[in-house]
Amino acid sequence: MPNTIALVDDDRNILTSVSIALEAEGFRVDTYGDGAEALRGITQKPVDLAVLDIKMPRMDGIELLAKLREKTGTPVIFLTSKDDEVDEVMGLRMGADDYITKPFSQRLLLARIRALLRRRDLDSSTEAKTESGEEIIQRGEMVLDPARHKCTWQGNPVDLTVTEFLLIKSLAYRPGLVKNRDQLIDAAYGEHIYVDDRTIDSHVKRLRKKFRAVDNDFAEIETLYGVGYRYRERAVKRVG
Repeated sequence: MPNTIALVDDDRNILTSVSIALEAEGFRVDTYGDGAEALRGITQKPVDLAVLDIKMPRMDGIELLAKLREKTGTPVIFLTSKDDEVDEVMGLRMGADDYITKPFSQRLLLARIRALLRRRDLDSSTEAKTESGEEIIQRGEMVLDPARHKCTWQGNPVDLTVTEFLLIKSLAYRPGLVKNRDQLIDAAYGEHIYVDDRTIDSHVKRLRKKFRAVDNDFAEIETLYGVGYRYRERAVKRVG
């Protein structure tokens, strides 16, 4: 059975264009023009993933997410504007899985949807580690569990979006090895997806900010100006 996506936005142009793109990729799409309508619809007809705009009338995306999280763990992607950083962070803390900033590439949205659905499928399996073929890896104070999309630093959880998780995983997989921006784009978004180099810089900035919220002395992600980034080389320990 095809996966069903709930698309919630008060912009009719986005609803139309994105739903057409998703249906062309084999998804079923339920569209809603505001949060209140979406809450009723998703409650009555559960979906596999929801894409929510933050700024909407009657019930915004933050409130909708809070109400959905009372009933379901359905993966959620936020659509945000450039000035929505506060709402964006609040949404991630409340359980959103990823965010995409408007204006956005439909190919990027498709890539994020597929990544979240794959993660959901792994999380639902007790054999997640075996099926994914990926070990839990510890780099100093950081532990990454790729199968379950979990990251901790000094034992404290660090809530990362899919993109951020893939970036830190790519860097930490080979400590000391420099990754240029093109390599990190491929790691985070997949090949054949165009993303501006500055997007990677923004993600790295957010990664550092999230880790420093747990440990102000975090300095494991090193910048090599004009080259790229690397994860500080230390003793490597594998767990599991």
